[in-house]
Amino acid sequence: MNTPEFWVAVSFFVLLGVAWWKGGFAAVGAMLDKRGERIASELEEARRLAAEARALRDEYVARRKAAEKEAEEIVASAREEAARVIREAQQRLDDFVATRKAAAEAKIAQAEASAAAEVRAAAADAALRASEVILRDRTRGETADALVREGVSQIRTAFH
Repeated sequence: MNTPEFWVAVSFFVLLGVAWWKGGFAAVGAMLDKRGERIASELEEARRLAAEARALRDEYVARRKAAEKEAEEIVASAREEAARVIREAQQRLDDFVATRKAAAEAKIAQAEASAAAEVRAAAADAALRASEVILRDRTRGETADALVREGVSQIRTAFH
């Protein structure tokens, strides 16, 4: 029993006994309990923070999806508005062209009618002059002049 190992074991048990008698085990236990409580509170705080982080992430994901949907709706609305504006502009252009075409056709018809009237008037004047010349050559005297004047005035009023 005089071995060094024996005396180390005896001194170890004596140290344990003194520690127990002085309340060392209770202090170590209390210290371990405090550390366990601190670790538990840190774990609870970590769980709470993780839950908050998940909630924030979910909120931002929802906001992003809502913003993407709103952006898609804005783009679709803008496309529809652009198509409507294009249709309206095309309709106004078609109406303008149709109005201009009708006005041009009316001017052409008026010019044709005016030209035809001028041609008729010129033809009537030429026929009148030819008739006057023929009647003067064939008829002589005061009666002939009166007939020619009367016929010319009737022809003029008929053609004008």
